[in-house]
Amino acid sequence: MHSFWVWGLLVAAARTSYALDNGIARTPSMGWNPYNAFSCNAVQSQYEAQAQLLVDLGLSALGYDIVSLDCGWQGTNRTSNGTFTWSATAIPNGIPALSGFIHGLGLKFAVYSDGGYFSCDASGGTKHWIGSLGFEAQDAQTFVNWGADYLKYDNCYSVSPTDFVDYSPSFSLTTHYATMRDALKATGKAVVFSMCEWGLQDPARWPGTDFGHSWRMSNDIADSWADVLRIINELVPITGFAGPGGFNDMDLLEVGNSGMTIDEQTSHFAFWAAAKSPLFISTDLSKISSSALSLLKNKGLIAVNQDSLGKSIGFRRRYTNISDVWSGPLSDGSTVAVVINLAGTTSNVTFKLSDVGFSSAHAVDLLSGASLGMISGSLSRTLNAHGSIVLQLSNAVSTPALTFKFYSAAASTNILSNGAATRAVNSSVTVVGELGGPSRGVLTITGIDGGSSGGSKLVSIDYINADWTQSTNVPCANCRFAFLSVNGGAPVGVQMPISGMTWDIVLTGYLVELSGFKSGTSNTITISNPTGQFAPDILRVGVQV
Repeated sequence: MHSFWVWGLLVAAARTSYALDNGIARTPSMGWNPYNAFSCNAVQSQYEAQAQLLVDLGLSALGYDIVSLDCGWQGTNRTSNGTFTWSATAIPNGIPALSGFIHGLGLKFAVYSDGGYFSCDASGGTKHWIGSLGFEAQDAQTFVNWGADYLKYDNCYSVSPTDFVDYSPSFSLTTHYATMRDALKATGKAVVFSMCEWGLQDPARWPGTDFGHSWRMSNDIADSWADVLRIINELVPITGFAGPGGFNDMDLLEVGNSGMTIDEQTSHFAFWAAAKSPLFISTDLSKISSSALSLLKNKGLIAVNQDSLGKSIGFRRRYTNISDVWSGPLSDGSTVAVVINLAGTTSNVTFKLSDVGFSSAHAVDLLSGASLGMISGSLSRTLNAHGSIVLQLSNAVSTPALTFKFYSAAASTNILSNGAATRAVNSSVTVVGELGGPSRGVLTITGIDGGSSGGSKLVSIDYINADWTQSTNVPCANCRFAFLSVNGGAPVGVQMPISGMTWDIVLTGYLVELSGFKSGTSNTITISNPTGQFAPDILRVGVQV
């Protein structure tokens, strides 16, 4: 299998003990949260009804056993001794009674709070519901006294009482999360700690496992395919930081809501499950369709999510505007592979086993549960727009590792034009940047060996792209386009996800098939972006030997 990783990732993945390794949340949490269905307006009767439906619909028996509060349950003032209060309008019988009701169903109870002066709301910060900043020890004990098994901890008003949402706080958010982590530990009860810092300051690399059982690695999801893809791109460089006891949280599920087709919801759910994200249903279960409910109850996908190995799928190959290929290991030695149709139309999508390092394997279709027997070489399916192939592969025959001859982008023999320039990342790494952009910078790498026959070659690209965004209102959310041309031929556009949130993290092994090579060593590869948008900074390219 070819390698695809981020420099520095292997060190983090080798960690064997965590400050928060307290024996719980060894697999991703599962449950129900109101936010995507009811925003900040959920009330006691709805919490109770949805909890009952988790049981009645058979969801709790499959692992969805946490009922989580979210914004809107809190009061706006503490008691005279500083105790947290709830809204009598939203929770008329009180939080202890609601907790008791949920526990009485055999479910777990999750509290929502905020590491700021006030909590988040859906009204531009005008509600001023209580936050826990400065009251962490008291609040942690209060939550435990109420029966909390889980705490979702948000990040609004973290800078000042007048700064609602700050995407660039001037201090390290680890201070707020460490304080609540320690406060929870001091209660003596093992409480699952879910950090909701929206991916700010790259929490996977703190590492998040030192602070919480999960960490939001992105901005809030919205009910659209564009948001799913934005979050998928953001996950690319951090899959190796998660493991038993600490997971990348890709945010709440949109399954059952109206913004995506059932094929898109299926790809969304399957990807979240295989990436080992916590799985929190966030729809009105009293109105859920049979197809959405069936998806949420897919035992094969739930088993992948809850697999004891705890390893996320990792990015393997992107065929731009055609398909994404991801895969990862399971505890029984098998592999889960997720292939997503990136096209917005019904398309024939081919999954090449070589993209996950195999020549043949026994395959089970995890969406249908059907055994496909031994497959060799490839598998083709006609998929609806943004549909997917999800397979569990066992008894696999591995292919030899790919080998490449590499060419440095910063070599003096290369041609940099239209403002393209070298940039020293550190004493040993220099990249070429300012590619594309307003000046249409261009890099031409010369002296490339096309072998004895030329033709088509697999090319591996190592690059830096920290063009991180919280929004989908950009041409390519959490990715950049580059256009590659061999010997001046027709350019091939490739969509390259972020390598990290800072401009010193190199992502290696992005693969693309390029044609037009000649025999001998006089070949060139030109990298540009004539659209006026920037391409990534390039460290080197490799041509398969």
